[in-house]
Order: sequence, then structure tokens, then C-alpha cells
Amino acid sequence: MVDASITAIDRGTITADVNNIIEGHTIGTAADPNPDTAMVDGPVYNLVIDHPEGTILWDTGSHPDADSGHWPAELYAAFEHTGLRPIEDDLDDAGYDVADIDYVIQTHLHLDHAGGLYAFEGTETPIFVHEAELKYAYYSAKTDAGGDAYVAGDFDRDLNWTVVHRDRERRFEELEFVRLPGHTPGLLGVRLDLDDAGTVILAGDQAYVRANYDEEHPMGGSLLWSKRAWYESLRLLKDEERRHDARIVCGHDGDDLDALRSGL
Repeated sequence: MVDASITAIDRGTITADVNNIIEGHTIGTAADPNPDTAMVDGPVYNLVIDHPEGTILWDTGSHPDADSGHWPAELYAAFEHTGLRPIEDDLDDAGYDVADIDYVIQTHLHLDHAGGLYAFEGTETPIFVHEAELKYAYYSAKTDAGGDAYVAGDFDRDLNWTVVHRDRERRFEELEFVRLPGHTPGLLGVRLDLDDAGTVILAGDQAYVRANYDEEHPMGGSLLWSKRAWYESLRLLKDEERRHDARIVCGHDGDDLDALRSGL
């Protein structure tokens, strides 16, 4: 166990059709062939992990100009992000400066998670990312294939990439990277063994909301790189939860954000 703390930083709200979040949530029937679309809100948040070996930023959120051309218009229409602010301002409100950040962990490089990397351009701050994620992000952003949720302007910068190659790697005391492919090829979960809270696994967008994890409902097809890999990653997390009495934290769940704010 390690004496580390987690500070949650609210970065705004994404609003989207619930069918993107939970596969088959709203389906027409003969009796109701045109059901109303259900829109749901979910927080975007980053975390600062104050660890004995350094101050670690978990994800960097959305670019502050997401609503004014940085995001493709059709993506912004589908995943409207309100409450946009520069990451420097949100860190400042939480009592941190960009210069205080010793390391950045990018769970993945989707546009609502990697948009604040500009703040670390030209610095020596190590940016941890999985090899499979970095390759797929460039493939997606620079060709007509791959995924739609990557914006080259987020990550195609002068950054000090520190590439994670294996499925599990320990780079800090009691902090382990765990690859959770499914949402993307190289999504990184973070397992923390904390003195005061026990084992906590930051699952990120492996589970967008609690229903994805607790009820094992996959996300909609547009949010899954591989459904088969997603189920395999879910099984891994369930096994970790059972064996270590771990607490699983989801990527955009409001209740999980509240729990992080209250100190787990």
C-alpha cells in the first residue's frame, strides 16, 4: 500500500444519446415504433494523484475550443461538451499549476481525454500512453480508416511520450498500468493500492457509466473498437475486484466522480 491521494477535477459535461452509452437502451417496437430519444449527461473529469514519487495527472480532458472548430462538427453535435475551460484554469482552481505536474497518464487519446496535452508541449513532462493506443490514434487521425474520435491536433505535438508496451506494467510504487482493450486498442487502466482506501482501479472508458460495469451492458457500437476485447477486459476487472476487494471507478459516471471528490 502507498500513502497517496486523489484529487478530482471536473472538466465539464458531455451530453449524448443514451444508445451511445448503453447498447440497445432505446429500441422501437410494433406498439411504439418511434420511441423518444433519451439524452444523458456525463461528467468529464481528470485526476491529480499526489504520489510519493511525484504529482501525476490522469488524463487531460477536452480541448477548450472543442465547441468552436477543434472537434469535427458532427462529433460535437453527437457529444456536446459544455463547461469547457483550459486545463490550466481547472488545475489552478484545484490548487495546482501545470509546472507542478511531474507525469501525465493518458488512458487513451480520444478527443475528450487528450485535449489538454497542448499544455505540456515542449516540456520534459513524461506522457504515459500505451503503444497500441499511440499507433491507432495516428492511424485514425492521419488516414481514412480507424476510429472517428481522434483529433490529430490533440496529440500530434512535441510531447515527451513514455510508451507502455506490455499489458501490465508497474512504473510507480503500488501503481500499475493495466491494458484494457475494447473501447480502444490501448486503453490504460490504473490500479492503485492505497493506504486509506485499499485497491482502487481507475477503469476509465472501459466502463463509461456504472451500468456498463455493474450490469455488464456494453457501450454502443460507435464507442467500441472491439466488443470481444471489451468483454475480455470486463472479465479481467471483475476478477481483480473479487481477488483484491477492489473499487472500480468508471470514466464518465457522476456518482463515481462524487465518490472521488469525497475521498473514496
